[in-house]
Amino acid sequence: MPKEGVTPPQDGDLIQRARQGDQTALVEIYNSYQPSVFTYVFYRVCDQEIAEDLTAEVFTRMLANLPRYTSRGKPILAWLYTIARNLVIDHYRQSKRASHLPLEEDLVESEHDHPVKVAEDNLARECLSRALRRLTEEQRQVILLKFIECREISELVTMLGKNERAIRSLQHRALVALHRLMKKERCYEI
Repeated sequence: MPKEGVTPPQDGDLIQRARQGDQTALVEIYNSYQPSVFTYVFYRVCDQEIAEDLTAEVFTRMLANLPRYTSRGKPILAWLYTIARNLVIDHYRQSKRASHLPLEEDLVESEHDHPVKVAEDNLARECLSRALRRLTEEQRQVILLKFIECREISELVTMLGKNERAIRSLQHRALVALHRLMKKERCYEI
């Protein structure tokens, strides 16, 4: 189990190499963390195209801010999540100004999926997304990291800078709140 508040050695090495212009290190950072960042963003915006765009922007900003990055004892992924969170916030601020309804091109995902099942799945995903947005940022982060990305508690300890007991308590409160919100949203009736 990694020690609390200590950046994993490979992260420090990757950052140092990336700062020196090592393209291999940049590719390694992207390949290692892009799936997690994408998942993090996708479950906040519930749109694959927007999630892809925001994920690309996360790595663009990471590259631009690499010379000023200080680890503060947390892994690179924690920094990337902070960038992603800020981009998602900006995205919602901008979308409130330019409100539009997206065209659901992916309503029927394949000819083998029954349209009713696809519609029910989409409704359930939207309901979950609405409920997740109503959690606190910490609660949402724990749910996504633990249950969507299947991360271990020890990883959450390192990434969130909290002890194991605090993470477990936060996870419990998040699950209770999520259950209550999903029930209120009538997600279970879908």
